[in-house]
Amino acid sequence: MTKTIPAYQRIKNAILDNIHSGKWQAGNAISTEMALAEEFGVSRMTVNRALKELSEERVLERRQGSGTFVAQQQFNHTFVEVRNIAEDLKSANRDYEAKVVSKRAVTAPMLDDELRRKFGIDEMATVTHTDASDAPILYEVKIIHVADGQPIQFEERWVDAKKVPEFIKQDFTVVNTSDYLVAKIPLESGSYTIRALAAPVEVADALQIAAQSPTLVLRRQTYSAGQVVTFVKMWHAGDRYQFSGEL
Repeated sequence: MTKTIPAYQRIKNAILDNIHSGKWQAGNAISTEMALAEEFGVSRMTVNRALKELSEERVLERRQGSGTFVAQQQFNHTFVEVRNIAEDLKSANRDYEAKVVSKRAVTAPMLDDELRRKFGIDEMATVTHTDASDAPILYEVKIIHVADGQPIQFEERWVDAKKVPEFIKQDFTVVNTSDYLVAKIPLESGSYTIRALAAPVEVADALQIAAQSPTLVLRRQTYSAGQVVTFVKMWHAGDRYQFSGEL
């Protein structure tokens, strides 16, 4: 049975929808606490919780005596450049296509040690809340990026569900994951590693190569407000892809 969404979360979702749709733009004042309480039929305390959390997430800015505004930096600024494979392939005059293998919400019981470590999730904290087992903690997508009809990259990505709540609803055959994240949240820093690994079965099937074939794997985590927003593994067939740059 689907659990009812808490009232404060419904208010947060509605505010984010208004921002993402462009109804409320950066710098605009949003509805007052009283107006939101009347609209949703809840107490001002519930509204206050929603606005407080969105302010802590740097989506909103609360100004004493003036009201609550859409934060300027949240949607129009990023500090790091994130490469977009779709644009790279198109600029090389190659036909590009994205195939979504799967999308799902990851709840507390589904978290493995690597994801807990990457996102700084305390195992005990996720089991001490009544709703923890059902609440999405991360969103996961797996996408095959295709160039000229041949798989060129297998992307496994996890995104903080609280920081980017609408991520899972996107059509990633049309919208690039990196582009969406850059547009919705300020990415302030990141780190990555590149390793040569033998392809496990799932990756080999996605890239249409034999299991245990050599691959190049780029693992990257990107931060906002000092916390990891997204962690991604990008698998590339070793004989089809190379990384290059200038010093």
